[in-house]
Amino acid sequence: MVLTRMVGARVRRKEDPRLITGSSQYVDDLQLGGMLYAAFVRSAYPHAIIKRIDPSPALALPGVVAVITHKELEQWLKGAVQLGAGEGEAEAPAQQEDQAGPPQHELLAIDRVRYVGQPIAVVLATERYRAYDAAAAVEIEYEPLPAVVDPEETMKEGAPQLHATVKNNIAMHTSHQHGDIEKAFAEADVIVKQRFYQQRLVSVPMEPRAVVAAPDPLTRGVTVWSSTQAPHNNRNSLAQALGLSHGQVRVIAPEVGGGFGAKIGAYPEDIILAALALHLHRPVKWYETRSEHFMATNQGRGQVAYYELAATKEGRILGLRAKVIQDLGAYPKLLLLAGLTAMMSVGVYDIPNLSIETYSVLTNTTPVGAYRGAGRPEAAYYIERMMDLLARKLGKDPAEVRRLNYIPPEKFPCQTPAGARYDSAEYEKNLNKALEISRYHEWRQKQQELCQQGRFIGIGLVTYTEICGFGPYESASIRVEPTGAVIAYTGTSPHGQGLETALAQIIADEIGADFDQIVVLHGDTQSVPEGVGTMGSRSLAVGGGAMLLAAQRIREKALRIAAHLLEAAIEDVEYADGKYRVKGAPDRAVTLAEIARAAYSPGLPPDIEPGLVATDYYAPSGVLFPFGTHVAVVEVFPETGEVEILEYYAVDDCGPRINPLLVEGQVHGGLAQGIAQALWEEVRYDENGQLLTGTLMDYAIPKASMLPSFVTDETVTPSPLNPLGAKGIGEAATIGSTPTIANAVMDALAPFGIEHLDIPLTPQKIWRAIREAQRA
Repeated sequence: MVLTRMVGARVRRKEDPRLITGSSQYVDDLQLGGMLYAAFVRSAYPHAIIKRIDPSPALALPGVVAVITHKELEQWLKGAVQLGAGEGEAEAPAQQEDQAGPPQHELLAIDRVRYVGQPIAVVLATERYRAYDAAAAVEIEYEPLPAVVDPEETMKEGAPQLHATVKNNIAMHTSHQHGDIEKAFAEADVIVKQRFYQQRLVSVPMEPRAVVAAPDPLTRGVTVWSSTQAPHNNRNSLAQALGLSHGQVRVIAPEVGGGFGAKIGAYPEDIILAALALHLHRPVKWYETRSEHFMATNQGRGQVAYYELAATKEGRILGLRAKVIQDLGAYPKLLLLAGLTAMMSVGVYDIPNLSIETYSVLTNTTPVGAYRGAGRPEAAYYIERMMDLLARKLGKDPAEVRRLNYIPPEKFPCQTPAGARYDSAEYEKNLNKALEISRYHEWRQKQQELCQQGRFIGIGLVTYTEICGFGPYESASIRVEPTGAVIAYTGTSPHGQGLETALAQIIADEIGADFDQIVVLHGDTQSVPEGVGTMGSRSLAVGGGAMLLAAQRIREKALRIAAHLLEAAIEDVEYADGKYRVKGAPDRAVTLAEIARAAYSPGLPPDIEPGLVATDYYAPSGVLFPFGTHVAVVEVFPETGEVEILEYYAVDDCGPRINPLLVEGQVHGGLAQGIAQALWEEVRYDENGQLLTGTLMDYAIPKASMLPSFVTDETVTPSPLNPLGAKGIGEAATIGSTPTIANAVMDALAPFGIEHLDIPLTPQKIWRAIREAQRA
């Protein structure tokens, strides 16, 4: 397949044939000789002192090889253990008070457990189910301690303390002010206040976490196959903990069945398995059960926020005052989640005065880290709910209140009062398109008519932005073979996004390669020495930027070889329509295959080195801010509290689209997850710290039948900050859809006088609120 223009084409994914036929390989498919299977003994208590561990009942079972506790493990560790990792940590501004930070997560609990599911010991056996049976047989004597699960209660004097170094369980406190917030509120005609709750979520990828580790006799190190989003990050953590060089640790991410942020960074299990393989001289495998995933893989969201808006009677916002409390769980996986929320607190609005304070606190619950959006969905939800509350208080149309407050196009690039520097945007243009395709004004009229008939229709509207495309860099290598076929390597680690296809489109356009003869490889630290990974909607904008630079270097050399073959001066040769030709004489041309054959053959001029290979790194000069407007139409049934989504429209602006088909896939998946947060999903603990939603029988994820067909569209505002002009799209729809649905449901409940309910907006919650409103 050779097209003159691949970029922008709706090309089917190169990855799909191997995935839909089941012919590819995941971690659990790996079978190695002499393999042992690991099972973890996990805490049944949210907070307790470990008095005694007795492994003897487990060791007596057939097939059990060893039971390892922290005493054995600590002898094998040679360096610092670093587990925390996540997107955007370098971007979030913070003015941290002087305070000792929380300790790193212990690989195996030493003398105390701090959440249900914390690993205490690991059992090794010759079969997986024998290992799990043996793990259940390990006897542990606990001394239970008081637990705290509420992020507001945990900060109070007298609350149970999780770590001696963290006073009042406050791991981080930041504050940020811009302008004169007191004056803004003093001069306001109207003030809107609201407390918000962002429930915890679980990522629930199709494939839970999985690790296989095997000793490498060649390097005297270890090879690890891991279901990870960032193999180089894991390699660095493993090498540091085990006292090995980077070259002695090879991490391979084969096919990865989803991640959504939860598979960024090393977990205790990664380091433990590598240490076991290294010191027992046998391969070891572990993959988590679904129940383990709910209790041991980091969760997402988990915030409480207090917001206040000051505005004029016309709806112009004068100031925003906010406090955000981030529940980190027992150990922080991503400490600056609240900082990202603060950075995006003003959303798309021109708010001149700002005061925002954040608290990141510890509770006796599973650690919280990145989950599709990581701090930005929370910010969009808060400000977009506030815009609807303001519109309702003023009796104005929510679309027009937004329009009045948008940051105008001429202000870009725009330094916001929250500290972010937005690259480019045209919010009003985007809004107008969303209003048009959704027939917004028609629906407003129809809403009134249906209300007279006893039907409760709600229209939700949101304009969001987010920060993505994080650095610090990404790598790419391209090798053109003598036949003209291409092998490319990327430091990103895609796992379902279709990046192999998008990168091949860029390469095909830039150097004239046959799209079907391009193979993009990734996820192996041996073939790609350095990389950052796939997270924070960075793969195309940053990884694609690196691949574009590498392709341009290939093209520059190909032009020199073409000039030699065509017996023309280099300045007289051009690349056009997929061929290298003499300017003004298109018949005098050579293909990439002909150039590649010459590149590896004798007879090149002395000033041209043999081969056609290039490696490049791309370091973005700033982060990116995609945006969009979503509109949802829902109906609420008062008799049951159920919500039906009648229509959903998403107009997203991620700059030029390399492959519109891939973008639509990302949008559809993001919408499903964002809508699920608004209506169904929620992690719940009881007051003692026991997990109540530990299986898919208790935790509701959406089925296809619960979602409508989505209508997607676009505006195109290129970013000046990367060579493709592209912005990220992986998290955008998730960020926009949660407040859109929430606004729609609250709009439907307006006739009952209900202004706000916290998500998820379950039938029980809605039914109860309607009944209470009717009684009042």
